Amino acid sequence: VFPSLAQAQASVANEVYRELGQPSVFLFCPTEYCSSLCSPSPSKSCYLLTLGQELLPGVSIIWTGPKVVSQELSATLLEEVEGVLRRRPVIWDNLYANDYDCRRVFLGPYTGRAPGLMPRLRGLLLNPNCELQANFIPIHTLGSWFQSELRSCAHPDHAGMESAAALGDRQGTQEGSYSPQEALELALLDWVAEINRQALEPGR
Repeated sequence: VFPSLAQAQASVANEVYRELGQPSVFLFCPTEYCSSLCSPSPSKSCYLLTLGQELLPGVSIIWTGPKVVSQELSATLLEEVEGVLRRRPVIWDNLYANDYDCRRVFLGPYTGRAPGLMPRLRGLLLNPNCELQANFIPIHTLGSWFQSELRSCAHPDHAGMESAAALGDRQGTQEGSYSPQEALELALLDWVAEINRQALEPGR
């Protein structure tokens, strides 16, 4: 019936989206959901080009970055993806995901995301550790990053002053910008307070 997988997927997604009354949040995860899965590249992928053309504008498209688990996200990459998809992507961030190797638990701060990404995003989802309690620091530091991004959006004259190369611990060199180390220290203070609070509860 359909000349390509992308056209089949777009047709079904559009039909479901309309049937549901075109909800404000409708997520579509493509088969090529990161750069390493695209052939030959995101901007030259016939599959992604077709999705960008065929999917209704209200349908949000999920993207994980350069890889399934991306150590870094840059504005340059997101510009390329936005261009081919004809919409800003929803980042499904697998930075902390450990479902592929449950022997590992990721407790570090949210990092490797260039400053000023928020205007390039339609949304951001964090795929956490499978262990519930291990996600206190990831979620807490994500909140600190988000607040920093909000401040940048509120002061556009300062947005984009830091280059995409200013990642990891190099973030936070400018006043008011996100510092992974500072975010980690704040998260640890709050986590210790939460642990102490739970320890005092009856029956603990």
